[in-house]
Amino acid sequence: MPYFAKPAAGSWTENYPELGTGPVDYNDSIDPAFYEDERKAIFRRTWLNVGRVERLPRTGSYFTRELAVVGTSLIIVKGGDGKVRAFHNVCRHRGNKLVWNDFPGEESAGSCRQFICKYHAWRYDLTGKLTFVQQEEEFFDLDKERYGLKEVACDVWEGFVFVNLDPQESLTEYLGELAKGIEGYPFHEMTEVFTYRAEVGSNWKLFIDAFAEFYHAPVLHHKQAVKNEAEKLAGYGFEALHYELRTPHSMVSSWGGMAPPKDPSMVKPIERVLRSGLFGPWDRPDIDGLDPLPPAINPSRHPSWGTDSFEFFPNFTLLFWAPGWYLTYTYWPTAVDKHIFEANLYFVPAKNARERLAQELATVTFKEYALQDGNTLEATQTMLASRTVAEFPLNDQEILLRHLHKTVADRVKEYRDAAAV
Repeated sequence: MPYFAKPAAGSWTENYPELGTGPVDYNDSIDPAFYEDERKAIFRRTWLNVGRVERLPRTGSYFTRELAVVGTSLIIVKGGDGKVRAFHNVCRHRGNKLVWNDFPGEESAGSCRQFICKYHAWRYDLTGKLTFVQQEEEFFDLDKERYGLKEVACDVWEGFVFVNLDPQESLTEYLGELAKGIEGYPFHEMTEVFTYRAEVGSNWKLFIDAFAEFYHAPVLHHKQAVKNEAEKLAGYGFEALHYELRTPHSMVSSWGGMAPPKDPSMVKPIERVLRSGLFGPWDRPDIDGLDPLPPAINPSRHPSWGTDSFEFFPNFTLLFWAPGWYLTYTYWPTAVDKHIFEANLYFVPAKNARERLAQELATVTFKEYALQDGNTLEATQTMLASRTVAEFPLNDQEILLRHLHKTVADRVKEYRDAAAV
């Protein structure tokens, strides 16, 4: 379905007949064997976002990422040639973790000219080449050319750094048309970052489910609105503006979040004072790239548009907000019933104290909403694990959920079929 296209008569889901409209099986969120095959079929073969280039401002800048879902730790580093590379974080001598600070299980970041192993002082340059071996003469026919760091496929799109342990296609090919329609957004201008990170006791897909539909908003979040607005939401419900599936990726576009609100009584006093709230600071930054927006953002070009949520399979969510900022969610599985949730909010750097407070209000307001979304997850996981019910009906607004679970199931089936040959 091209951008700006109006859906055919009928529901959104029915425009994608391959999805079906029947109940969806949620055993994929509780079955340990399925989770193990997800790790191999999806996370070891898919481009995964691990950060942004702003974390690598100069030659030798690096950070590490602990990726339990693929059973490894990675070093992401900027070389003297300006290229961003990724390596398995393991010394080639005895397998010690190469880069870490006080606690080997924690991520670290910094800047260096070379990587030196804490154990026996083997050294590697920024391209992963082994350059020094302590008491090299003690080894037997050691060829240093053979013992460089193990490199991982790494590429950058619009400043986002991606890695892939077993690439089946290039990053550009993988992200496809949905990502191409976003290119040109001023990500590079939004370098003020606020971060949240939490371990959640649920399957990784359940949190994506929580953010990929707005059907829940009038019920779960009504207490965050002022009384009159809460009553309106509860009475009329919520429907998004546009849904787009570009398998394996998808997006949903919604109204709301216009700033400033037409009626100040719609929002709380602190929001009126700081000109900010859940939807971000009301004062749109004066930067290139926001007017006009790239074509994939607000594809219906609706005047009441507020936010777009792009779901880049498997675990990277990119949200754009009408007032001129964006945020990301990343979901890192650690077990069939646990994952690490990361959220990053990106703003144009504040020019004064009021702008800074506006950003902080948006950040803490977002946290409250995210906690409300996350509050349901462990209860859901517990009852799914009871196996009392396995299949659940999804409505038309839950099309992205239906698409996610089908895409995961298809990838796992393909992997299992190939393994059975």
